[in-house]
Amino acid sequence: MTPVMKRTIATTSAPAAIGPYNQAILVERAGPMLFCSGQIGLDPATGKIVEGGVEAETRCALKNLAAVIGAAGMRMEHIVKATIYLVDMADYPKVNAIYAEQFAGQPPARVAVAVAGLPAGAKVEIDAIATR
Repeated sequence: MTPVMKRTIATTSAPAAIGPYNQAILVERAGPMLFCSGQIGLDPATGKIVEGGVEAETRCALKNLAAVIGAAGMRMEHIVKATIYLVDMADYPKVNAIYAEQFAGQPPARVAVAVAGLPAGAKVEIDAIATR
């Protein structure tokens, strides 16, 4: 299978990225595309939200997302677009720092939005589009 050819797009004609994301990712040759539903900090073993606040939920949501992507034979580096949903934008710096750890190399394009509520009382939810 041909590896995905991703190229970071950055222009000074638009505001620079202010976090662990890029203005855009150009996928020049894409194989299969995976559209992942949002993942929250739900422990798959207990079916309950993990304890420890938004940081623990973010780590768990990313772990759950990695499991879904792995089940499709892909890795987190195959993500080209992600969306973060936050109940409280005051949590953005904490979530952003953990997200930055996961995507230290070439982070995908990303959106972060505030929402009125999330399933199971979650504080954060993350969805993604991946391709290889």
